[in-house]
Amino acid sequence: MKKESLITRLLRPFYSSVTDPESKESFDKGISHYEVQDYKAAHKCFHVAAAKGHASAQYNLGVLHNDGKGVKPNITEAAKWFTKAAEQGHTSAQSNLGIMYNSGQGVEVNVIKAVKWYRKAAEQGHTCAQHNLGVMYNIGQGVRQDVTEAEKWFTKAAKQGNSRSQNSLGIMYGYGKGVKIDYKKAFKWYTKAAKQGEVDAQYNLGVLYYEGKGVKVNYNKAFKWCAEAANKDYALAQHNVGIMYELGKGVEQDHQEAFKWFTKSANQGYARAQANLGIIYYGGNRVKRDYKEAFKWFTKSADQGYDMAQYNLGIMYYEGNGVKRNYKEAFKLYTNAAIQGHARAQHNLGMMYAIVAPKDKIKAYTWLVIAFVNGEESAVEPIASLTKELSEKEREAAKKKARRCIESGYKNCDLH
Repeated sequence: MKKESLITRLLRPFYSSVTDPESKESFDKGISHYEVQDYKAAHKCFHVAAAKGHASAQYNLGVLHNDGKGVKPNITEAAKWFTKAAEQGHTSAQSNLGIMYNSGQGVEVNVIKAVKWYRKAAEQGHTCAQHNLGVMYNIGQGVRQDVTEAEKWFTKAAKQGNSRSQNSLGIMYGYGKGVKIDYKKAFKWYTKAAKQGEVDAQYNLGVLYYEGKGVKVNYNKAFKWCAEAANKDYALAQHNVGIMYELGKGVEQDHQEAFKWFTKSANQGYARAQANLGIIYYGGNRVKRDYKEAFKWFTKSADQGYDMAQYNLGIMYYEGNGVKRNYKEAFKLYTNAAIQGHARAQHNLGMMYAIVAPKDKIKAYTWLVIAFVNGEESAVEPIASLTKELSEKEREAAKKKARRCIESGYKNCDLH
């Protein structure tokens, strides 16, 4: 599931406030000109009112300078006018100023000032600022990390209908970030956000329906929501749609459609989709077998650290399919996958230690034991064979290394 992010668009609503009659008249004329897209005249009128301290006119001048309407785009000038309005308590100006300090638009990056302005707007109920303040607390930017505060501000914004915050709450409850895992609450918030078109939430909701978390398994609805996100070019959703077409879950099985969606996702750089394309080209069941294409996609995926791709690429180097045989590369790739817990890679790594020079039967035994512990039954026969060749002391030492390797999360595996 995708992590939350800041809302970084500048808000556009035009607010009206009453000050002296002359500035109000200039402001109202500015609005009239703006509505008929006479931006130069609007700028002139807003400037008259803004010079007399009209906060909404100052905000609107910031918008015009930011958008380049009636004047040349000037983000520094926009920041100046947003500041004047923000200092008078204009909430959208405060929120925009927070965004500008956070991203360095028109001002130097200053995350502490970003938090300051987000907070001022958030405390007045500005939903975008509430969300952004929640993000800052969640990631510890400009303020000490505090997931409880993050949840508080996400909740305030979510209850006002902010889809980003609704999705962020879904993530918090779905993964237990700062709160106890509660899939039903995650489902509730994802649903609200998804119905508003929030693409992250649509994907996340599809995952919950697929896995039956917080709701009964429903492949039809899983497909529906993943397809919604996939059609918006969301790479993870495109991959999931491919999986559902491949397996015939929630949709009629269609291998060509699966291939199409894997390709869309892979072209956006999603490692799992790239690995699946590699498998399709390698096997030749869906398309004409093409080892070079398989090698290409496995490489793209493996370079991102995906263990299944590293394992498959290791096979290609070991067997010399689509690439010149290279045991050194195969060994490296099996190792990279093995220390991520890939049982078949652990098995193959053990076999390489057993039969490919330089041989190391103790390391071979160690990795085969690890593979067996992780459910790789094909390790049984070579373990039995090595048992005859190693002394009891050597076997016990290898088992000790295997336990240490597993218990350390593969961080202490005596690889050299």
